[in-house]
Amino acid sequence: MKRFGRFLVIGVIGFVADAGMLGALLMWTPLGVYSARLVSIAFALTVTWLLNRLITFGPSSRHVAVEGARYGGVGIATSAINYLAYSALLWAVPDVPVIVALVVASVVALAFSFAGYSRLVFDR
Repeated sequence: MKRFGRFLVIGVIGFVADAGMLGALLMWTPLGVYSARLVSIAFALTVTWLLNRLITFGPSSRHVAVEGARYGGVGIATSAINYLAYSALLWAVPDVPVIVALVVASVVALAFSFAGYSRLVFDR
């Protein structure tokens, strides 16, 4: 349970990184809500990998490059779930605020990401 609690804290930090990057990209670049989200997801994925490795799970027994590749694989799969939920909500409810779509999508992807990271990346 402690590990899941730490995972949630890191997830909140990742969410803030994601939302901050998304907001900055929407404000200061010509990127739209869909292309900017691809960049913000990649940024958040990098932040959460480093923090989960340091705080939540600790380094795995694998070489850091292998661990990073596995984290990236799980991250891409869960990010696809996250992005599809985000996009579907924006498409289905055009007036929904972007931040609401981001929150809903992040919650949808949460269980998938914890299961994947704890079993496929940082398993011992």
